[in-house]
Amino acid sequence: MPKFDLTTIGEGQIRLTCFKGDRLVSANQLRMSAACSEANVAGLLSQLGRKTAWASKLPSGSLATRILHEYRSVGVDVTNVVLAEGGRTALYFMEPGEYPMPSRVTYDREHTPFRDITIDDFDWESMLDTELVFVTGITAALTQNTADVITYLVDQAYERGIKIALDVNYRSLLWTAERAREVLGPIAQKSSILFCSRKDGQIVFDAQGEGVEVCRALRDKFGVKTVVSTDQIDGVYLSDEALGDQVFEVTQVPVLDRPGAGDSFVAGVIHGFLHDDVVQGIRYGQRTSAHALTHYGDLTRVSAAELSIPTTTDIVR
Repeated sequence: MPKFDLTTIGEGQIRLTCFKGDRLVSANQLRMSAACSEANVAGLLSQLGRKTAWASKLPSGSLATRILHEYRSVGVDVTNVVLAEGGRTALYFMEPGEYPMPSRVTYDREHTPFRDITIDDFDWESMLDTELVFVTGITAALTQNTADVITYLVDQAYERGIKIALDVNYRSLLWTAERAREVLGPIAQKSSILFCSRKDGQIVFDAQGEGVEVCRALRDKFGVKTVVSTDQIDGVYLSDEALGDQVFEVTQVPVLDRPGAGDSFVAGVIHGFLHDDVVQGIRYGQRTSAHALTHYGDLTRVSAAELSIPTTTDIVR
């Protein structure tokens, strides 16, 4: 049996958020929390009873301690996080939007140790002692170094028969659609499950169509067995080699804090996917993401019991 159910790698950050009604140019106070898309997924899965590990490279100091405490506190194994002497911690600033103004994110992620990571930085035997490797387009987007490390992890997992999950999570502020296609296309071809929103599928991979048609086009394009797409409030789509195409209705909930909801959805789906029931996983993901929207912070803190999600192999059908 592998030591972990899921391992992942990404840059730990500090998120600084304006209080609602404020903007960065006028704010006198900011709310501080830890952030990392990959660690958020590992953190929620850990709370659902999964054994997860997250790797990163952070500069030693109080901010790194704050980030590590966030994810360690929910059970994520952080022994593969490398602490560097010197450098700075990645930051991002968020202005929550209220209609008609959208939310806005400002990144401050240059010159961090993580951007210069190399393959030699990490204990790959530990990271590859897992059932599934999870990677995102966010980390691949940062630098050529991070893209190379993500590609190496995926290639090693693929050679060993380890499941691979890719969340495209395209961020136009980090890279172009052309560059995303170049890096993520080969990873998608090796993936066991692909997460890609309908919008990202159209922008990055030129997947044409509406609704579940884009989901199916991605599955055909890359030959991946399972593709899951979100489409904001219009639906969640599944295109699966065995299950065909399915559409899941989205129920709207009040939004207190949006970041992390997508990560919570992905974690819920992976929980079901690892039980060989991706349909139930989507239902889990809809519950976890709805919960994520109702409280502050990128990491969703929730127990399996609160959402009636089993932590054993006995799936509620």
